Amino acid sequence: MAENLSIVVWAKQGCAYCAEVKDYLTKEGREFQVVDVTDHDEQREILQAKYGVRYVPVVEIGRGHTYRGVTELGLPALETALREAEKWDLDSVY
Repeated sequence: MAENLSIVVWAKQGCAYCAEVKDYLTKEGREFQVVDVTDHDEQREILQAKYGVRYVPVVEIGRGHTYRGVTELGLPALETALREAEKWDLDSVY
């Protein structure tokens, strides 16, 4: 049985791009969690260590032990990443 995608949106309050991503995911019926980096520089340090960026939104898409961070701005990059993630063959990962 295929696992559902896990989606985490790293965002901050007042970010129009972040709101756009969350609205898109909601309209698509995707469940997601939000990590709010507003006034939390330690969270931005995590983004720096993982992806080399300190800006938001960053969307992490995962299933099983496979995940990808989407750091490109704009919905086309997110849409592509979601389509690719749906095709991940987890049986061949390990």
